[in-house]
Amino acid sequence: MIATEQQLAPGLRIIIRDEEWAIKKVETNSFGGKTLYCVGISPLVQDQEEVFIAELEQIDAVDPKSVQLIPDKSSFFVQSRLYIESHLRQKTPTDAALHVGYRAAMDSMDYQLLPASIALRQPRQRILIADSVGLGKTLEAGILLSELISRGKGKRILVVTVKSMMTQFQKEMWNRFDIPLTRLDSNRIARIRAQLPSNYNPFYYFDKTIISVDTLKRDIEYRTHLEKSYWDIIVIDEAHNVAERGRGQGTSQRSRLAQLLADRSDTLIMLSATPHDGSPASFASLMNMLDKTAIPNPTSYTKEDVGDLCIRRFKRDVKNQIAGSFQERSVFTEKCDATTKEEKAFYFLSQLRLEMDLVTRTKPTDRLFRTIITKSLLSSPAACLVTIKERIKRTKDQHPGKLLEDIAKLEELQMLLEAIGPGDFSRYQKLLSLLRSSQYGWKKVPDDRIVIFTERIETMRFLTANLRHDLGLKENEVVELYGGMSDKDQQKVVEDFGRSESPIRILVASDVASEGINLHYLSHRLIHFDIPWSLMVFQQRNGRIDRYGQTKKPDIRYLVQISQTVSGGDIANLLILIKKEKAAYDNIGDPALLMGKFNIEEEEAITAAAIENGLTAEQFDASISENPADFQEETGGTSMLDALLDFAQEDQPKATTVSDATLFGDLDYLSQALSFFSGSESYEAKPMTVVEGIAIKLTSKLKTRLSALLPEEAMPGDDTLRLSPNKTFCMEEMRKSMQNSMDETSWPQTQYLWSLHPIFSWVNDKSRLLFGRGQAPLIGIGSSSFLPGDTIYLMAGTVPNRKSAAVIDEWFGLLYRNGKFEKKLTLTEALEMTGYGKKGVPNTNRLSEEDLAQATASLGDVVDQAHAVMDGFCEAYNERTKPILDEELEKLEKLEDRSKAYQLSLFDSETYYNKRQREERRIEAIFSSYEQWYRDTIEIEKSSYLRVVAVFKGVSAL
Repeated sequence: MIATEQQLAPGLRIIIRDEEWAIKKVETNSFGGKTLYCVGISPLVQDQEEVFIAELEQIDAVDPKSVQLIPDKSSFFVQSRLYIESHLRQKTPTDAALHVGYRAAMDSMDYQLLPASIALRQPRQRILIADSVGLGKTLEAGILLSELISRGKGKRILVVTVKSMMTQFQKEMWNRFDIPLTRLDSNRIARIRAQLPSNYNPFYYFDKTIISVDTLKRDIEYRTHLEKSYWDIIVIDEAHNVAERGRGQGTSQRSRLAQLLADRSDTLIMLSATPHDGSPASFASLMNMLDKTAIPNPTSYTKEDVGDLCIRRFKRDVKNQIAGSFQERSVFTEKCDATTKEEKAFYFLSQLRLEMDLVTRTKPTDRLFRTIITKSLLSSPAACLVTIKERIKRTKDQHPGKLLEDIAKLEELQMLLEAIGPGDFSRYQKLLSLLRSSQYGWKKVPDDRIVIFTERIETMRFLTANLRHDLGLKENEVVELYGGMSDKDQQKVVEDFGRSESPIRILVASDVASEGINLHYLSHRLIHFDIPWSLMVFQQRNGRIDRYGQTKKPDIRYLVQISQTVSGGDIANLLILIKKEKAAYDNIGDPALLMGKFNIEEEEAITAAAIENGLTAEQFDASISENPADFQEETGGTSMLDALLDFAQEDQPKATTVSDATLFGDLDYLSQALSFFSGSESYEAKPMTVVEGIAIKLTSKLKTRLSALLPEEAMPGDDTLRLSPNKTFCMEEMRKSMQNSMDETSWPQTQYLWSLHPIFSWVNDKSRLLFGRGQAPLIGIGSSSFLPGDTIYLMAGTVPNRKSAAVIDEWFGLLYRNGKFEKKLTLTEALEMTGYGKKGVPNTNRLSEEDLAQATASLGDVVDQAHAVMDGFCEAYNERTKPILDEELEKLEKLEDRSKAYQLSLFDSETYYNKRQREERRIEAIFSSYEQWYRDTIEIEKSSYLRVVAVFKGVSAL
């Protein structure tokens, strides 16, 4: 028969262009029609994946009433069990419970499951996960991605992150969740451009990709490709980088890029430990990327306006759950006295007054050049020298013959700085003393590594060169990490730093390394060579080693030089920052609350102002303590602070987890399938000896199939795919893979075997072929509870929404006794009654021709009864979802009125009549599209797709 639009559903086997295909996914395309994602079944197209536009094809399907029943004669019913399992594993979860994500290769805690639970309760999954540094936002995103993939909503995924994070994010998604992302770094992009036609969109070539935000920002060609692409899921990591900057800073390229991406996917997941800069409008820009209707007035809103679009927790919020999972940090301030030559420079600087500080300052927020010199000197003499030399040159070029006295003063300071050699640089000597000390104990452990942070590139280079010389270390034992490196080089340094066979002992990093990346695998020591002027930078730096997964007690050191000849007020203020960071960490979780700016540059400006105004340490301390109240008053009071900051979601119910019914465990299913398939193809598969698992020698066909499903880096070099369901073992393999020798892969040799591993895509496709199109297995079972005359028809029914996504996917049994309908059974009841769900049920092969005829004769009535059952599911669904839809539509109507009132108030003059009309039409279009989206997502089609999965027939026992 010709398939109708309502019958097109995942699992259906159809004929297109004289070849047989199985539908894997159906979606509504931009033309309002149906796009079918299929895998080939018949020999000519076997295992090929293709996409068809339903309206352009003649599609033949099978009427369930005419299904041919085929007796299963295999030993222990292995043929039908594999067949049923392949369909059962394609069953779509339609509730908000977690079905797979909690089983990933991680020691997940309840708080990490909550973001996925919150998102799944929404009609569409759009959320900002803003947990504090080190709590595992990447893992929380992976849990949600896993759930969406299991629901058929994750075929196409785009991850956008900073370039230093690409490899790390890719590995986390693969090693823990078996989510294969193709890394589009500079090397891969060059290869793509060489291989594909110039006008080919690479985002069509790869379904799941990860790419740097800066690559997309700079590459006009890739921006064009983005505008023509659409994904199921988009993830934006370090999302604060794409927010509209507040306080008049305008919209950046990154923000415009994110606004473009926000419309290219139904699902949008944002990650950031610092989700706003203190400006309501900046935070609102992220919320409006998630939902354009959420915040009508970006300068005034409450937590209720944001709803479940954001979740934010600190360690204090989850302290009861993380006990034992996070190590308590040790923090030390290492003080040293300035040397005589340093004292001369400090004294000169304390007396320095520059005319240029009066001439070149155009607004109050401009820093005095004397302050800039101070900041660079507190990093290193080398950094200060570069700052002074550049200013002298620029002053001579821009103001020839002027500011001569300033130039002379700067040249005198330059001479004082040039006299400070490494031996006279007290903080550097303190660093050497620390590294050499037996109490610190670093040199005793060969693979114990240190991260040294510094703000200035010149300081980084000074440290790198001198540490190599003074500690007798080789060039590859002290390495640098900074923003000017290519994405490839940054990723290699981060990766090598976590590998025990790498020679690296010390990583000297600029603050490019303070954002997002994991440095804790072999390092628990971190040294702040210079002290940040921003509490947010403290948090970001320390979070590189003090994070989820750290197995040792983090050791954090601050190096501070004390001046004896001048007041040392500048240095004393830095000591206040160290104290404040510790207090914030211990008590409130977020140090940004103390300064109330939520922006690194503005926090630095507060510190700079304290230095310029000559504040004592006590005055600076008091000013920071009072700032949150000032900020509260400036930004609209308690409700605004709540909207910006309080997303702990303490009132949210605990995430519900579900273990879906299956006939096989993952390993058993794979092993049984490979054994059964070996009858037609030769598959060499052996149990692993070191752990429960299986080693599969890849055939050419299987290798070709998997190469399209696995990351290129994860394909086994020896053509042996090693898989284990042992989560603990795989996590340890993951850890060890970071420590392989340099000429080995840094990807685990044993991959985690669970339901989302791509191998099951291949197994499911092959198992579905064990019975032909329009066929279903007839299974003869005799037991004390399932007697001759009893017949159970195992049915699967799917009802899609208007977007062709399954919102009802139910399996049930229909019990017939002596040819008459008796009752409906759940899947579990059907399996228990027949005993088929138990492993090792023998096949007595006692089905007769009469049994076959009787089972076939009732098919017409069975399908009618099944439709009635599905009608009941539809009624229950409508009763459950109608109030939800009505509530959403009512909320949209109110928000539309608020949006119009606010936007039109910006054009209240008759002069702006045309602008008012255009703005009103724009708002109406946005809300109309959202209303239609909600209707299409929640409302269901009238008819359901039914299939007879199997028929159980009672036979006499032996």
